Amino acid sequence: MKVNHFADIEEKPVEMEGARGCMVRWLVSESDGAPNFAMRRFEVAPGGFTPRHSHPYEHEVYVLEGEGVVYENDQPHPLRPGAVVLVKPDEVHQFQNTGDAPLKFLCLVPNDAAKKTVTVAPECGVQ
Repeated sequence: MKVNHFADIEEKPVEMEGARGCMVRWLVSESDGAPNFAMRRFEVAPGGFTPRHSHPYEHEVYVLEGEGVVYENDQPHPLRPGAVVLVKPDEVHQFQNTGDAPLKFLCLVPNDAAKKTVTVAPECGVQ
């Protein structure tokens, strides 16, 4: 069993092309002994966004704090605390902070996601 506080886990910048103002903490991962899924905590600064991208695996998101949108291709969906998002495999998506405070969310992905290709969309970073 692993029990600790999220603030004790190192926060790192998201270093993908097209990301701006994004930080991530790997709360639970394969290195912790989790056999199937990793849990990450993202914090996106006001005006920040993840890359517009796709990948061959699903992920689930739960919004903790802040306001924003998640793009499903070009379709925006509003985000607020309590919002739950399922991103299906190969869907082009992007999370953007549209508020004045950080957008914070949990994101779960399969452990083998790190071994799969992420495709950054050509319009990446365009708001």
